[in-house]
Amino acid sequence: MAATTLSHDEQQIDQANASGLTPAVFIHGLWLLPSSWDRWAEVFAQAGYFPVLAGWPDDPETVDEANAHPEVFAGKSVGQVADYIGGLIGKLDKKPAVLGHSFGGLLTQIIAGRSLAAVSVAIDPAPFRGVLPLPVSALKSASPVLGNPANRSRAVPLTYEQFRFGFANAVSEDEAKELYTTYAVPAAGIPLFQAATANLNPWTEAKVNSKNPERGPLLIVSGEKDHTVPWAIANASYKKQKRNESVTEIVEIPNRGHALTIDSGWREVCDTALAFVKRFVS
Repeated sequence: MAATTLSHDEQQIDQANASGLTPAVFIHGLWLLPSSWDRWAEVFAQAGYFPVLAGWPDDPETVDEANAHPEVFAGKSVGQVADYIGGLIGKLDKKPAVLGHSFGGLLTQIIAGRSLAAVSVAIDPAPFRGVLPLPVSALKSASPVLGNPANRSRAVPLTYEQFRFGFANAVSEDEAKELYTTYAVPAAGIPLFQAATANLNPWTEAKVNSKNPERGPLLIVSGEKDHTVPWAIANASYKKQKRNESVTEIVEIPNRGHALTIDSGWREVCDTALAFVKRFVS
């Protein structure tokens, strides 16, 4: 399976290079797959970018496959995924726009801190070392994983009730159920443990070089009603990043939860991200 995923990702890189267009690399977070970005990819392609839906190592192709083989997600650490995606991006002929959601938003900032991005958008990004707030709702969202230390080495699925609280709290019951069925997959436990202990571990992989002058412009997007990454976390990330000499901005999208990239209001978030990217790369 790893070889299949790698060839698919490398095929996207080759196609992006052949196109001559500026790539837009999308990085998903926990409990989602690259396909969660499909509608965004269409919008960015229409705007003249070449979309690359970057997988994590061994990502299955479909939700059904992921739920049938949850073990493929186990043990994928922040550093391992960052190195994998960074390696892919390093093969691009043009510096890409990089966009990520949740842990993908953390990975986006790690990638930007390695001078690999022309412009970056981090949507409801998971916290990194130096981001101190721990709101109660964020702890509750993470509790299905953090509640059992053995989950560090496991892949952990969310129940519908857990998904409803952590992702789909700002949509109707019917839409929440549809999102759960359509998108939710098991996720590696270790990244949540890494983020939770980042401020206690000087050697943590959940760290960002926010001072790199070659980081490039960065937009942080926060959903007003996000339980998993509330404003306090997103704004603390922004305060760390705004010390960078590059452009750093933050925007809050009203009435939106953690599912803001996949729910019925996804286009508003996509257009916000695209407008920022267009300011810096075409």
